[in-house]
Amino acid sequence: MTTTLITGANKGLGLETARRLVAAGHTVYVGARDAERGRKAAEGIGARFVRIDVTDEASVVAATKAIEADGGLDVLVNNAGIEPRTADGGFVPLAEVTAESVRTVFETNVFGQVRMLHAFLPLLERSAAPVVVNVSSGVSLMRELVDPESPSHFYPDIAYPSSKAAVNMLTVQYSKAFPKVRINAVDPGFTSTDLNFHAGVQTVEQGAEIIVRMAQIGTDGPTGGFFEAAGTIPW
Repeated sequence: MTTTLITGANKGLGLETARRLVAAGHTVYVGARDAERGRKAAEGIGARFVRIDVTDEASVVAATKAIEADGGLDVLVNNAGIEPRTADGGFVPLAEVTAESVRTVFETNVFGQVRMLHAFLPLLERSAAPVVVNVSSGVSLMRELVDPESPSHFYPDIAYPSSKAAVNMLTVQYSKAFPKVRINAVDPGFTSTDLNFHAGVQTVEQGAEIIVRMAQIGTDGPTGGFFEAAGTIPW
């Protein structure tokens, strides 16, 4: 049986991905910072819960030991992420963006993934069919942000797209360093979640489709790529 860990899985895309993978026969760990919410979410879909905060080294190490003790890991979905917004859901004006505010986003979206990969890759390498799915975004692509005809062109923030561009780079470099592990990035599309104050145009069911698909690839599947529901996204 395939064992899968999903970070940020107590709601939104993470929870829907967990639900679908449980239905597909995976043993799924719902990773969440909040123990009460995480346990409730896991119980609701027949999954297991593990407390994990990707910004906290001790939390990640403890989760690694717990999952190792339970038998190991086959699939890691790096889903946890944050996007800077104002209290009413708007974008922070660039004149008000500081190095510290950008660092906060990178701490979760980038350093959090590095922390997870550093901790769990040794465990994944013991699997017969190890897979990593890094949740990225279409706004990570510079060519889309500079194209006036692209829907992404309007996006004004710097921290979130920069962090997701870094996720893409992590995906490529880790995939080369760990050829046994299928490591890919995905763009779920503009999905309605708490992250964007439910401004997205897709449902979580639609957004989770590519995450679920890439979490189930075999040893002959792609690695070092970027994917959306419609197929491969050129780097």
